[in-house]
Amino acid sequence: MTTELSSVRELRPDDVSDGIDVAAAERAVADLMKALRLPLDDPTLAKTPGRVARAYTELLTPRDVGLTTFPNDEGYDELVVARDIPFTSLCEHHLLPFTGTAAVGYLPGHRILGLSKLARVVELFARRVQVQERMTTQIASWLDQHLRPRGVGVVLQAEHSCMTVRGVRARGSSTVTSALLGTVRNDARTRAEFLSIAQPRPAGS
Repeated sequence: MTTELSSVRELRPDDVSDGIDVAAAERAVADLMKALRLPLDDPTLAKTPGRVARAYTELLTPRDVGLTTFPNDEGYDELVVARDIPFTSLCEHHLLPFTGTAAVGYLPGHRILGLSKLARVVELFARRVQVQERMTTQIASWLDQHLRPRGVGVVLQAEHSCMTVRGVRARGSSTVTSALLGTVRNDARTRAEFLSIAQPRPAGS
């Protein structure tokens, strides 16, 4: 495989949610509220269907942004890690949010990604109905496919509303998932270094 080394490259998101029918969603929310015996003629609830429809539209639509890569002219060969990246996604089983932070890192090959764009990749896969395990591997696979790095590491830590406000109501619990590829997975020292760096910053620090 020939890799372009001499120019900036724009990577376009290939699975962006669009075409959402907000008016239909608003009507559906109104029907749900009626089924739940919530009085739509109450002035405090009259505009709720529209608000809910717009909120879900926002949660399901990542920003359309180019993801710029650059040639690794300096030959940088150490880990690049962005951590404490906040995200919110929707559990595909209950359409309730799960919220947390991501640590995303890679060992550069011939190309590097603009640092702010690591957060954009997280957003790309968060703003859709998801399960945390899948989201973790999607982020890692996307970076591996588009950057061709020597290794990739992704760790997500999140609190799930479907666990904290319903069901077992395990308030304060969090779920941690990881996806490691290439050298980050196969080399014990690199794996340990990434996992150490990926630890969330302590609250208040």
